[in-house]
Amino acid sequence: MATDLVVVGLGYVGLPLVAEGVRDGLSVVGLDINSAVVDGLNAGTSHIDDLSDEDIEGLVRGGFVASVDPAVMRDASTIVLCVPTPLADDGTPDLGAVLAATETVAEHMSPGTLVVLESTTFPGTTDDVVRPLLEAAGRVVGEDFYLAFSPERIDPGNPKYGLRNTPKVVGGCTPACTERATDFYARLVDTVVQARGPREAETAKLLENTYRHVNIALVNEMARFCHELQIDLWDVVRLAATKPFGFQAFYPGPGVGGHCIPIDPNYLAYSVRSQLGYPFRFVELAQEVNSTMPKYVARRIQDALNQRGAALKGAKVLLLGVTYKANIADQRESPSREVAKALLALGADVSFHDPFVETWIIDDREIPRVPSYSQGAAEADSVVLLQAHDEYDVAVLEQLGDRLFDTRGVTRSSQVDRI
Repeated sequence: MATDLVVVGLGYVGLPLVAEGVRDGLSVVGLDINSAVVDGLNAGTSHIDDLSDEDIEGLVRGGFVASVDPAVMRDASTIVLCVPTPLADDGTPDLGAVLAATETVAEHMSPGTLVVLESTTFPGTTDDVVRPLLEAAGRVVGEDFYLAFSPERIDPGNPKYGLRNTPKVVGGCTPACTERATDFYARLVDTVVQARGPREAETAKLLENTYRHVNIALVNEMARFCHELQIDLWDVVRLAATKPFGFQAFYPGPGVGGHCIPIDPNYLAYSVRSQLGYPFRFVELAQEVNSTMPKYVARRIQDALNQRGAALKGAKVLLLGVTYKANIADQRESPSREVAKALLALGADVSFHDPFVETWIIDDREIPRVPSYSQGAAEADSVVLLQAHDEYDVAVLEQLGDRLFDTRGVTRSSQVDRI
């Protein structure tokens, strides 16, 4: 029996797509190379924040099946690739998962299949990398199969915008490909926006996150000189945000984290440098600024201790919130890891608390977790609020006075040290 949809990669991007497909009545199969993830899903267990165990159980009751067998792609009407696109050790794009998934699709897909790449990547990947692999067996795109790029816009933990009510961009390799992709996504989302082609769709995704990356870097750099000039940057942003046009508020922090901002701009910079031979200076400068924020935070903590006549070496430093975003368990690219590394390198005695994280390993070293953030804070020489989870009572934290370093600007006490 034919399958309506096969989703390759069952993580933060793939599983919400699975959920919408099942809700729409599609027959959906998930494919992943991680057998533990597959077994967990088939048993009704979720491994992402946006879907609960109850949600997964409902998907299974609705006919969803997860598998490690690529043969499930045979007779699939649509195959969507939601595989990781990380950075290699040298900072260049790592398309290993995309290449492996595409080669597997080429081996198993049937005539007339729609293949969509949702993984963030540099412009030209769909046309120049994925397409030749799928056409290698003599197939012709737009005739024997259909190929498009549609950038994922999943924002983990966002209570307002999910897959269905976030506009979906699609760009096909041919007009027929765009129409097939549009028809598919129109069943799952409220608004489909057609791009001129896959390159425009690929670049749109990179622009979205590069825009955020550059503006975060701007306020992070402003945070440094505002501190030196004894200007309250948080108040500055609050005031600027009262302008009803021409300004969007961005806020400083201990660095950037998540699956998009620390990685996606590098794909754009790589594309410019590799294809045109010169740097994308805005992006590379933003990367430089944001990547140095964890060490800046460590230095500020050291300075605060010095002002109290104490040393950072041997000091008990408690880190509150180690996920990359508030109120979720996702730790991908969280700057808290680099903050911890910088503090450990300076000799601090580091512990942590996070309501969503039980065990935290930094460079093969398990960081002690305090059972209660309030008790741990009372015993620490310095407390660093890295992520403002709702569980953390701001009024309680403000009582710490100058022993608290607030990197999220949630406190209002003049006694608290803020980034």
